[in-house]
Amino acid sequence: MRGWTRWILPGIGLLLALVASFVAVRVDAWWFLLAALGWGIVALAIYDALQRQSALLANYPVLARLRGLALHLRPFFRSYLVEDDQEGKPYSYESRSLVYRRAAGISSTHPFGTQLDTYREGFNWITHSMAPVNRPAEKPRVLVGAEATEQPYSASVFNISALSFGAISGRAIESLVLGARLGNFYLDTGEGGISRYHRGHGGDLVFEIGSGYFGCRDARGRFDPEAFADQARQDCVRMTEIKLSQGAKPGHGGVLPAAKVSPEVAAARGIPVHRECRSPRAHSAFSTPIELVQFAAEMRRLSGGKPVGVKFCVGQIHEVMAIIKAMLETGIYLDYIVVDGAEGGTGAAPLELTNHVGMPLLDGLIVVRNALVGSALHHQVRLAASGKIHSGTHIAECMAIGADWCNAARAFMFAIGCIQAQRCHTGTCPSGVATQDPARQRRLVPEVQAERVRNFHDATVHALMDIVAAAGLEHPRALRPHHVYHRVSVSKSLPLDRIWEFLPEGALLEEPGKTSYAFWWRAADPESFKPRLDLSVVRNTVPRLASLR
Repeated sequence: MRGWTRWILPGIGLLLALVASFVAVRVDAWWFLLAALGWGIVALAIYDALQRQSALLANYPVLARLRGLALHLRPFFRSYLVEDDQEGKPYSYESRSLVYRRAAGISSTHPFGTQLDTYREGFNWITHSMAPVNRPAEKPRVLVGAEATEQPYSASVFNISALSFGAISGRAIESLVLGARLGNFYLDTGEGGISRYHRGHGGDLVFEIGSGYFGCRDARGRFDPEAFADQARQDCVRMTEIKLSQGAKPGHGGVLPAAKVSPEVAAARGIPVHRECRSPRAHSAFSTPIELVQFAAEMRRLSGGKPVGVKFCVGQIHEVMAIIKAMLETGIYLDYIVVDGAEGGTGAAPLELTNHVGMPLLDGLIVVRNALVGSALHHQVRLAASGKIHSGTHIAECMAIGADWCNAARAFMFAIGCIQAQRCHTGTCPSGVATQDPARQRRLVPEVQAERVRNFHDATVHALMDIVAAAGLEHPRALRPHHVYHRVSVSKSLPLDRIWEFLPEGALLEEPGKTSYAFWWRAADPESFKPRLDLSVVRNTVPRLASLR
């Protein structure tokens, strides 16, 4: 395209401006608006042509800005006009719509049959029984607490995953806490500490601490036992949780953009106002698996005997086995482990980590399930799943693999008004959920949104129990891998225990060499997160087998 064509629009603008200016003198005030528009286009075109930051703008003044506008609006057009019910990412329209209907108390029944392609690769279904149960447990719960735990906690099978004050607004926190109290389930505080919004409504809390130790840190940012005890002994805190890593950004530490660090957030975390807050990549309170379980034991003591667990996204399998060996060697048991899937959400993270680092939920859940069952520890250490969960089907699949309960964050955000605008990291969330802007969050009414939270939780658990009853069971923890079938190809489907290996009780203690985890178990060192073997050498000295991980 010839260079002179880039001046077509500015030229038209200049012509309009001249004509309108001439006519405006003789006609009426409306022509002044047309003149102002024309002269505005001319001024913008001159600026675009002279600036040096964008070659596209310089070559096509004004016109190139239309491209920018189209790119800005592209996600909204795709979401509302282009995508079908199953396409949207990270959550499809059908998934979001299910949460919205349940939160509003509207029936989620569906007419005319499934719209899913039941013969596509990856499709899952749950097997039912010819003798379904008429009266399954209405609100199933799980008791959490190892032998040394003085105050065990009875948890719902569905709870709110980690949502930090700072990442989401104070009114959003209030809505979730009140909803958790009404529905008798818990909210994980995330690593942002316990704010006044958490305490106001008496809901059950899991106090999560990350590598930044927000809410229990000293002046140097290290763990402060006294500050932790003050927080953890509050009546509303039912359990405490050590965050080792997060699915959406494993090994990176938390990131809170400066736009979200309001004075209230800074006070709750003990950090400077309006400055980006980054958690260290690793903890300073421990550096080995044995030190980790000893730290957990100290946290249990400081909290008054409340359950203590860890949360991580599975990465290197020998590290999971090292934590298991540390518990076996010391006799100190974690009360629970939360597996966070790589598909989990976050307010801000590098794209490379979000897309390509960490193990997806089902794969990671199987690894930790096998580690606990294979070491005969699952009767002591509970297992929870956290990731892209929003329906009774997802909960049932995770519990069939071995989870004792499930957590979700984004689904509960939808329940209080999130529209998946994906502007969490900018502080400009249009629904007031993921922002610290008082004007944007003022329309969130905790008393109203809390009812939506309870409605969504109760309807989802009810849907889960419909599945459980159809399978001929009374409690979701009775689900097993053979209850879930996975389509491998158009002509072949298999139960999960014929696709993945599920270790029998004590297999890692009795004959680890006969399992596909043999190398990882041998490499695990309770005194270090580093492998005690050179895995690249050991694993390459044996024949390649399809069953070897």
